[in-house]
Amino acid sequence: MTATLNLSKADTDALGAELDAILAEVREDLGASDREYIEGVIQLQRRLEVGGRAALLMSIFPPAWLAGVTMLSSAKILASMEIGHNVMHGQWDWMRDPEIHSTTWEWDSAPTAEGWKHTHNYLHHTYTNVVGKDRDLGYTIMRVSGEQDWKPVYLAQPLYNVALAATFEWAIALYDLEFDKLVAGELSLGEYIRRSQGMMRKVATQSLKDYVVWPLLSGISAPTTFAANLTANVVRNVWAHTIIFCGHFPDGGATFSEESIEGETRGEWYLRQMEGSCNISGGPLLHLMSGNLSYQVEHHIFPDMPSNRYAEVAPRVQEICERYGIPYSTGPLHKQYAQVVKKIVRFAFPGGKRADAPESIPAPTPGNTRKGGATRSKGIDERASRVAA
Repeated sequence: MTATLNLSKADTDALGAELDAILAEVREDLGASDREYIEGVIQLQRRLEVGGRAALLMSIFPPAWLAGVTMLSSAKILASMEIGHNVMHGQWDWMRDPEIHSTTWEWDSAPTAEGWKHTHNYLHHTYTNVVGKDRDLGYTIMRVSGEQDWKPVYLAQPLYNVALAATFEWAIALYDLEFDKLVAGELSLGEYIRRSQGMMRKVATQSLKDYVVWPLLSGISAPTTFAANLTANVVRNVWAHTIIFCGHFPDGGATFSEESIEGETRGEWYLRQMEGSCNISGGPLLHLMSGNLSYQVEHHIFPDMPSNRYAEVAPRVQEICERYGIPYSTGPLHKQYAQVVKKIVRFAFPGGKRADAPESIPAPTPGNTRKGGATRSKGIDERASRVAA
């Protein structure tokens, strides 16, 4: 889907002001209940991990193995989604707790915090769904939009997407190195080597912990513990892949050209996030285990808002979308994922560009919200600094 919605400058400014007001209101209201929430989730995650590790000491017995895998998978999902991802976004920096701060947190996953914050917090959240700028639009190996040039290798993407899901954390660790930029001459060899060394240290630590230390501590249960740890990591990878793809690639997710964001204002940046993101409807357990990324629209417009507040602001955001005529994409997990799979299969083949938008969104015109401009006052560069902080 290519973005085609045009609002007047006055409307986008008003939109930005309304969303700024919601963000300011929530920030002013943050307090003890929010602190209790994140501390409670961290305690739950640690208890699940301890319980899972304890059960796996007896993993030669199938019931203990299953219990251990279930608890450990849940712990790893919480650690990556609701805790790690959101802590590194700075959602809890207001607490000034050095143990739950974006500058000090290192998560239980193969990508380094430094690499993740660069490619995700900065590049993706600044240039969301901008073809040629947002490397998360297909992660450099998938074609998920007709605006992306087709290559023969994409014919295999329905197959290698399965491998990507199972190995998602390792794939992201490699992706964060930005090898494509090294080849293009946009990244120095010295910087690439520095990143590679950091990534290899992190991968070695993760591998040693899950596949050597914990199995050895299980004694006679070492082989089954090894298998359980591998299973838990695969479960976490597939779940993270599913949630993230459903937040960006269903039919409702719009794409944009680089030209369309020139001179982008605050309100226009908000508009792009709303058009380019998709929600997943469901109950409290789904929202918790997805890291509240089921509220992807709200997360993209408020990336540093504590995730427990997304459910609270979602009805207000949806009402604003309805009032301004902005699509608010949402649906149950199975529906959103079916659209993702359909898109991956469709764009494995040539073609797919809209007949009425051969390059991307319409060319800038007077009154078009995505028009060029020489000044970026309070625009994309300022927003980039905030999301990368």
